[in-house]
Amino acid sequence: MVAGMNATSEIRITELEIPARVGERGWDDFATAIAIHYGNEALVYGTDELAFTAEETLPNYLDQEHEPTRLFAAWDGKRMVGAARYEIEPGDDPHTSWLMVDVLPGVRQQGIGTALSAKLQGVAATDGIRKAIVYTVSGFGQGQQLCAPTGFGSVAADNSEVKFLLRAGYRLEQVVRASRLPLPAPGAETMLARSRVAAGDDFVLHTWVDRTPKKWRREMAAMHQAMSVEEPTAGLEEPEDVWTIRRLDETEKRLAGGPRRFLVTAVEHVPSATLAGFTTLSVPTELDRPVTQEDTLVLPAYRGHRLGMLLKAANLEELRQRFDPRPSVITFNAEENRHMLNVNEQLGFAPIGYEGAWRRDLPN
Repeated sequence: MVAGMNATSEIRITELEIPARVGERGWDDFATAIAIHYGNEALVYGTDELAFTAEETLPNYLDQEHEPTRLFAAWDGKRMVGAARYEIEPGDDPHTSWLMVDVLPGVRQQGIGTALSAKLQGVAATDGIRKAIVYTVSGFGQGQQLCAPTGFGSVAADNSEVKFLLRAGYRLEQVVRASRLPLPAPGAETMLARSRVAAGDDFVLHTWVDRTPKKWRREMAAMHQAMSVEEPTAGLEEPEDVWTIRRLDETEKRLAGGPRRFLVTAVEHVPSATLAGFTTLSVPTELDRPVTQEDTLVLPAYRGHRLGMLLKAANLEELRQRFDPRPSVITFNAEENRHMLNVNEQLGFAPIGYEGAWRRDLPN
């Protein structure tokens, strides 16, 4: 426990139960914790466009086999004043943890974040974790900048989250850009036509919603696994994420039970009858909320044919045809991922904020 709001109160930290379904046991506390996190992000970004609802978030917490995740809360009496997430890689000998700590704005600088962080560090020590990774939003700041060692991007050295992480022994490894594309995208149709010409007749597109056709399940599972090592992660050294057909099927079934729809476009290399890449858009139910750009991957053997642009432009066109209008698309990219950022910028994406990706090596 840590000292709380006044001389008579104390902050206690508890582990939250992950509800099995929306509205079931543990739901209210889970929803409050999720709201604290996205509320904090909205304050930094200056918009709630990037926020997910608890209903949208729950499916990601239910895959305890492949993404073991625990959720903790800090309480002042009966009021939740902070929340923290702890995720590890699966397996009998995990090495990496992903941590997240959020405290309500009105009660910061009172040791709550430190107490939640200490709780997560204790859990990590018990699990034998060797490395902790933190992704946190960093607002635009004046003055001295802390540059990522990749040579791309920086965060304001005077930001509170930067000071907190540095004091806790973390080092900045990467800066991630959040970008917005207003819809309808005026240049998408032109980019689609040009990229079709560049790709030529050796490549053909396939599109589906939510569930991968049986023909492509093995290759889609392999591409999800490849995504975990092909995406730039700088010095974070994120572990390879193992995907099987069974995991793909279970993940898609679980996500299909949530409120979002997942629009996937994949590109087939016709001579080999294999998939060369894919891209996914996550579409909310509400018409006034933005679509989220999820993974985009072109396998190394097929790069150099403008397939990244082909996939993204084609999926934007599919979005226009298959779904009612949405206001925008939000995406995230590492600042050093210049190829994908160039594709996004040509489509009309513009930066709206940044995240720092931090690493701390834990004592064995």
